[in-house]
Amino acid sequence: MPDLPFPKTLPEFQKAFPDEAACAAYLERLRWPAGFVFPRCSVIGNPYRFTDRSRVLRCRNCLADTSLTAGTILQDTRTALPVWFWAAYLVTSYTPGLSAVQFQRQLGIKRYETAFQILHKLRAAMVRPERERIGSNGHVEVDETFVGGRTRGEGRGVTHKVLVAAAVEVRVLAKPYRKGERKSYAGRLRLARVSDRGKPALEAFVKASVEPGSTIVSDGWQGYDNLTTLGYEHQSTVTSGDYEKTDAVLPMVHLVFSNLKAWLGGTHMA
Repeated sequence: MPDLPFPKTLPEFQKAFPDEAACAAYLERLRWPAGFVFPRCSVIGNPYRFTDRSRVLRCRNCLADTSLTAGTILQDTRTALPVWFWAAYLVTSYTPGLSAVQFQRQLGIKRYETAFQILHKLRAAMVRPERERIGSNGHVEVDETFVGGRTRGEGRGVTHKVLVAAAVEVRVLAKPYRKGERKSYAGRLRLARVSDRGKPALEAFVKASVEPGSTIVSDGWQGYDNLTTLGYEHQSTVTSGDYEKTDAVLPMVHLVFSNLKAWLGGTHMA
């Protein structure tokens, strides 16, 4: 919204959101730019505001209370609004990506689980549900990996690994590159949990993520054998479990998996 610019620097952010009240006022203007509408009676007007409960607005007509965070990822949260705002700022401005542990330290959150949940909710909210399939620019690298690690409180050696598939658009630099600089870079990305490494699951992921007619690069796993019949230009290389060879064939998707490991706070990947 043009009348609610997002701060571009840390001093601007600190000035705009110094406390709970400032964050609540911003949320109110963001949710009801044309004036507060009371959900129960649909009356537009100026609500009662409470000094000690800045998230609550009370209708002057029906005297019903409404929460500023109802229906949002902040609903029922016990975490202070400034922490949520700082969290959103870090997630949207920290390019390399933050792990949950880094997130916890930066925000001074006591419990790791709280930091992880906030980070997960913010990332989920940033995904556009109507996003288009990738592949219109450059070729697409496709691969899958197991994500997970030892769980807490469930005994030694217990793991809950899930299989995650990734498709990464690989783009080539348009301008001349300096010596030693990468010729290509990662474009758009699609990640999804898949049930197994069989053809039905992997093909369903590819069809949902990549535009038909695109060039797809994969390793020699048989789960991708039918991509040509599905309308894709398929280039596969048998790597026989050689990590160096796999990294050479699929550098961008493996970089994505490495970043995913960091974002999940050091969970193990295989």
